[in-house]
Amino acid sequence: MSTFTTTTYLLCIVVGCLSVLIMFGNLLVIISIIYFKQLHTPTNYLILSLAVADLLVGFLVMPFSTILAVSSCWYYEDLLCKVRTTFDVFLTASSISNLCFISVDRYYAVCQPLRYRAKINVCVVMIMILMIWTVSVVFAVTVAILGVDQGSNRGCVLFQNSSLASVGLVFTPYIPTITMLIIYLKILTVAQRQARSIQNTTCQSKKSERKMERKATKTLAIVMGVFLICWTPFFLCMTFNPSSDYTIPVALMAAFKWLGWSNSMLNPFIYAFFYSWFRSAFRMIISGKIFQEDFVNSKLL
Repeated sequence: MSTFTTTTYLLCIVVGCLSVLIMFGNLLVIISIIYFKQLHTPTNYLILSLAVADLLVGFLVMPFSTILAVSSCWYYEDLLCKVRTTFDVFLTASSISNLCFISVDRYYAVCQPLRYRAKINVCVVMIMILMIWTVSVVFAVTVAILGVDQGSNRGCVLFQNSSLASVGLVFTPYIPTITMLIIYLKILTVAQRQARSIQNTTCQSKKSERKMERKATKTLAIVMGVFLICWTPFFLCMTFNPSSDYTIPVALMAAFKWLGWSNSMLNPFIYAFFYSWFRSAFRMIISGKIFQEDFVNSKLL
């Protein structure tokens, strides 16, 4: 067995396992939010949208990328490269946009709690989600058409056009990331002030409600932080690669790209670790209880 064949088989096995984990974990999140009425909240609908994007990464982008990586004789390789890139940029942009709107949701929940229900409701969130997916599709198609160059010695490489790279990286991810960081810093400042004021009140229900909102905000901030940890190396390479005349090794770029894609596997574990109701929902789904009785209105602890 040749080294190339061995490496190819190992790559396919690793990607296959990773894809299954991504799809299984995010499918648990999707089913939980759709099935249990307790989880029908504006914030969770945004989490649902993020889970759909992550699931599609495992279902479409990673297997497609593996096929392109291990096969060097595709007749329509240029077309396949652009199709793969369209899905890749589309789902990455939608993930970042979902995280950005989640931070807006958390801002109103923590910083303006009295206006939260009026400002952020199901109708508003559905409009947000529609905007996220529509803008992401337009952006991805534009990048795929104008920004991919099938070079003979570079393979399927994104953002060969340096001017397009600059525009693409400004809008995805730098502006959304800076926006999220500013929002979460504002939330942190307000939350600390609220924590001090709540200590002086005797209203237990108010204390409990604010504590839950802060925990939810902390969890979703961790989701954002993990996303940035996974994707920052690749985005930094994309930033400096054009100015360095594409001297960054393709293998290193590919490794950072796979690190970014692996982020799609992590969010369900974060939800299960921090949210007891997601843990309960996951257990009921995995055990098959939801197929035996009607638990739609059950209370998740």
